[in-house]
Amino acid sequence: MQETVQKLLVEGKGLLAADESTKTISNRFETLGLTSTPELNKKYREMLFTTQGIENYISGVILFDESVRQDLHKILESKGVVPGIKVDEGLESFNNTPEQITKGLETLDIRLKEYAEMGMRFAKWRGVFKITDMYPSKDFYDENLGRMAKYAKIAQENGIVPIVEPEVLLEGNHTTTRCSETLDSTLKILFEKLNSEGVDLKNLIVKTSMALPGPDSGVKALPLEVANATLRALKRSVPPEVPGVVFLSGGQTPDEATSNLNEIVKLKGDSPWVLTFSFSRALQNEAMETWTGKDENTAKAQQVFIKRLETVSKAAKGEL
Repeated sequence: MQETVQKLLVEGKGLLAADESTKTISNRFETLGLTSTPELNKKYREMLFTTQGIENYISGVILFDESVRQDLHKILESKGVVPGIKVDEGLESFNNTPEQITKGLETLDIRLKEYAEMGMRFAKWRGVFKITDMYPSKDFYDENLGRMAKYAKIAQENGIVPIVEPEVLLEGNHTTTRCSETLDSTLKILFEKLNSEGVDLKNLIVKTSMALPGPDSGVKALPLEVANATLRALKRSVPPEVPGVVFLSGGQTPDEATSNLNEIVKLKGDSPWVLTFSFSRALQNEAMETWTGKDENTAKAQQVFIKRLETVSKAAKGEL
């Protein structure tokens, strides 16, 4: 696991989140007038993974089960990119409230054993946390983060590095400060749960949101504000033995996510962790919109993709 962590956390490189569920990739294709099928999904992901030079900017890729069974991880392995797998099974209602809890623990150990045999070196489990006047609630925190900690323990027992992803959702009218406070609370409780499960924090990676104002607030935060608020939460809640924190783009535009990452890295100071990206839409959207399911657009889409990777890689070094 230590070797996997070292391979994933390389300066100027980050993770590509290509783990869209069947529903999510269907929705994204629909906006382009495309109908998702296993064959089209494979063709799209092959377009991304066969892009020349991605290994210079991407250290690992989070895959969805369908992609592993289509042997797409072998393309990544041939480039020295570490393959990983999304292992949560989505969300369900929590106690008939608007909060949604992550499911998938029951079959996790069996699935991780199979994924380990197939060559997966790390895994990811996502939980989502709404910000409102009432939420996140205490009971929800306990249960959802408790499940996330159990996942991390089971992953390590199978020799797989766990990525824990407590995503504080962007939606709402909250301020940057409120988002930072919620991020802080969420991570503090998560680490309490991880410690009580006996998870080895040196062989674990945190995937987290940036601290952003809700879109309904009417406020647009500058990168400096986002960076300060995000780093404040991390410094209060993430133990120094954790080797790395990777950021999700969380509904930001590619340029917003890139600019905010750049500012966070520039301001990190003596923060003990590697800080980098684990973007999905912020890396893929421009390439997907260029590709539009047509073979003749593949080369152009790959050019767009590598250009974005180059830019985000610079941001991960604070060089923009």
